[in-house]
Amino acid sequence: MEELRDRIRKLIVEKLRLENVKPEEIQDEMPLFGEGLGLDSIDALELVVALEKEFGIKITDEEVGVKVFQNLNALAAFIQEKGEAAP
Repeated sequence: MEELRDRIRKLIVEKLRLENVKPEEIQDEMPLFGEGLGLDSIDALELVVALEKEFGIKITDEEVGVKVFQNLNALAAFIQEKGEAAP
């Protein structure tokens, strides 16, 4: 699970071009939106596309998206649950 979280951290920083954030600074329970990492709705769209491409998952329902994008742990659990996280 830690390897998966590391992959997600790197993906977030690279795909969203977060120049002032290092992957290791994204904590497991840190909120991704608003307070915390500070992502916005444009970032959410880009992140959904990147995650779908990288892990072969689909995030279609807004409620699922809100729950899934709470923090890194929730996102990693969702990806792991879908069983699509390729090594």
